[in-house]
Parts: sequence; structure tokens; C-alpha cells
Amino acid sequence: MSEVRTMVRTRVAVDDVGFLLAQGQDIDAIKQEIESAMRTGPRFVDLIVVGNRSVSILISAQMHIVITVETAPFDERDTGDDTAPFGGLFDLL
Repeated sequence: MSEVRTMVRTRVAVDDVGFLLAQGQDIDAIKQEIESAMRTGPRFVDLIVVGNRSVSILISAQMHIVITVETAPFDERDTGDDTAPFGGLFDLL
């Protein structure tokens, strides 16, 4: 019987819109950026999400942010390298 490989997956929900982070993201640094933006006024926080795509979120004190961590099946493409995105139409071929 083969062993199922897993990885840790982090989800950041911003006002009920969820973003699954790519592997290798510094969660503590992201939390600090969000906290700072909420204290000092609206500011963009950049994330690399699953698919190795970059997302910029305008963070303000009025937002509701939830960060969750779970175990997910391993995906070798999920490297956090935004110069090698995946997940589009061509990945289905």
C-alpha cells in the first residue's frame, strides 16, 4: 500500500473571499503586513496563491481576515514560484 503524500495548505479569507496560499509563503510576515496595514491605513498586501499566481489585496481596518491551516494532498507544481504559474486551460491538456 502506498503512502499518501501531504503538505500544509494555508487559506487567507478576506471578507469571505478565500485565497489558498502557495507553498513557501512566510505566514508570520503576511500576518505582520496585514496588521500593519490595518493600523496605518489602507495598503496593498501581496500574496502568492496556489497556481503560483500573484494577488494584491487592498487591506483596511474595516476588513475581516481569517487565516486557516490544513493538511492537503501534495501537489509538486505548488512551489510558490510566480514565474512558473499553473492551473490554466493548458494544464488540462
